[in-house]
Amino acid sequence: MADIKTLPETGFLNLYDIVCRPEITPEQSAATYRAFEDAKVRGDAKAIEKARFNVRKPRCATRGLLPISKSTWLNGVRTGKYPKPVKLGPKTTVWRVEDIRALINSFSQS
Repeated sequence: MADIKTLPETGFLNLYDIVCRPEITPEQSAATYRAFEDAKVRGDAKAIEKARFNVRKPRCATRGLLPISKSTWLNGVRTGKYPKPVKLGPKTTVWRVEDIRALINSFSQS
């Protein structure tokens, strides 16, 4: 989703439709995988759990509607600066298109 003109009239957007998602290079991916493998060799259970959680596959960066990071968005939601999300399921959080459109329009009116 590149701009507000491509948004549907109603519906939902996920987090990465709204904010930018950083790139993970193959080198970064390999480094996280190596850390996981090293922790397994050492037999350090705590390090294994931490490294397993951090292993990432390479991906291209994506551009959301707003030029902000995930943490900035979530902090703004927490403080009330940005719209509250809708929980569709235990692992599915989305935002209403209408709320995002109103937010973007409020930026352009300022």
